[in-house]
Amino acid sequence: MILVTGGAGFIGANFILDWIATEGSPVVNLDKLTYAGNPGNLASLKDDARHIFVQGDINDRALVADLLRKHRPEAVVHFAAESHVDRSIHGPAEFVRTNVVGTFSLLEEARAYWSALTGPEKDRFRFLHVSTDEVYGSLGQDDPAFTETTAYAPNSPYAASKAASDHLVRAYHHTYGLPAITTNCSNNYGPLQLPEKLIPLMILNAAQGKPLPVYGDGLNVRDWLYVGDHCAAIRLVLRKGRPGETYNIGGNSEKTNLEVVKTICAVLDELRPPSPPITRYASLISFVKDRPGHDRRYAIDATKIATELGWKPAEKFETGLRKTVQWYLEHADWVASVQSGDYRKWIETHYAAE
Repeated sequence: MILVTGGAGFIGANFILDWIATEGSPVVNLDKLTYAGNPGNLASLKDDARHIFVQGDINDRALVADLLRKHRPEAVVHFAAESHVDRSIHGPAEFVRTNVVGTFSLLEEARAYWSALTGPEKDRFRFLHVSTDEVYGSLGQDDPAFTETTAYAPNSPYAASKAASDHLVRAYHHTYGLPAITTNCSNNYGPLQLPEKLIPLMILNAAQGKPLPVYGDGLNVRDWLYVGDHCAAIRLVLRKGRPGETYNIGGNSEKTNLEVVKTICAVLDELRPPSPPITRYASLISFVKDRPGHDRRYAIDATKIATELGWKPAEKFETGLRKTVQWYLEHADWVASVQSGDYRKWIETHYAAE
C-alpha cells in the first residue's frame, strides 16, 4: 500500500496506472480535484479495489493523519502541486499555499506517522517528493546540464515554491531523520496532459486548424521526458533510492520549442493529413509575446540515477512524441471533457497573438 498525493493529475494519474499495472499493490489517491485534477484520468480503475480515491487537500492535516493511520502505507509519493508557470505569474498565492504550506503539512503528518512505526515497517517507509528542474534556474547555451549539486536559482513563483518545498523535504531528513528522497524531473509529456501545456496544445490546435502560438522566438530549450519513463524512474527510486538523496530524471532530449512544434506538425502531416487550404500544419505556426521571466534553457544530467540505480529512458523523443500524438487523436472524448469554457478563456488570455 502506498499513499499518492495529486494522483488525479497528469503525472500522478500516469504513475498510479503504471503502479497498479506493474506492482499490483493498492494505492490511496488523495487529490483536491482542482482544475488540474481529473477523475476521468483514472476511469479504467473505477471498479478496481486496489485504487482508493479520496477527494481532499494536503493542507487538511486531520484527513492526512487519518489516511496514514487507517491505511498504513509503506510510502508517500508526493505529486500534489500547482505546476503551471503562467498561472503562477498571474496568481502566485495558491502556489505558495499548495506547494510550500501543503508540503510542510504533509511532512509533519508523515513524520508523526513514521515516528510511531517500529521494526521493518519503520525501516521500509519512504517519503518521495516529486519536484522539477525549474528550481535550478536558467542555463546558457553552452552551460553544462543541471546536476544534483547545481545551486538553486528559481526564476518564477512556481519554481520558487517548488524550491522551497525541496528545502523543507531536505530539512526533515537531516533534522528529524525522515527517510525522504527528492526527484527533480525535466519537462514531461504524454497521455492525459492538460492542453494548456505546449505539446498537447499544439497537437489539438493543429488538428483543429487553429494557430500554433509559440512564445518569443521559439528558441527556448527544454529537456523532454516521456511520462512513462518518469513513472518507471520513480518506482525504481522508491525501491532502491537512498534516503536523503536527490535524483535528477531527464529524457536526454534537449529541443527548442520551435523544434518540438515542427516535429508535432510533421507527425500530424503523416497521421492526419491536413485539409485544404492548409497543406502543411507548420504553416499554422505563429509567434506571440514572450512570457515574463521565461527561462532560456533547462537541461538535466541524469548520470547519478543511471549509475546508482540503473535507470535510463526507454523512449526517444521521436517515439514518445508519436505515441503522444496518437493518444490525443484517439481520445476525442477525453479532450472534449477538459476543454471547458474556463479553459478556453485561459488559452485566449495567455496565448493571444501580438
